[in-house]
Amino acid sequence: MADITEKSGPLALLTGAALFVAFETGAYYLLSWVTSGMGMADQLQPENTIVSNWVKTVVFLLLHLLLVVVAVLVLSNRLPRRYRGQVMGWFYLSLLLGFVLLIPLFG
Repeated sequence: MADITEKSGPLALLTGAALFVAFETGAYYLLSWVTSGMGMADQLQPENTIVSNWVKTVVFLLLHLLLVVVAVLVLSNRLPRRYRGQVMGWFYLSLLLGFVLLIPLFG
């Protein structure tokens, strides 16, 4: 017998996008607070070093990756089967967005 899978509709995709934006906003503010003591605010100094901001960048990216992987693991166990197909798409988008969030972090 053919496997009939129920697809999620446009309302579920819109809800997923709204929750994705809310998660990424919360993650950004949480991680910027956690890494606020790291790095230098003024990079244009005579004896400038990139090491402190490099550490802040790596810590931010690793913690963002940790949050995203934990969220994917939790969601893949909690969501009904028809919504699980969206999770990996949001996961890949979140990985890319982690690098984009570095711009406002140092801005």
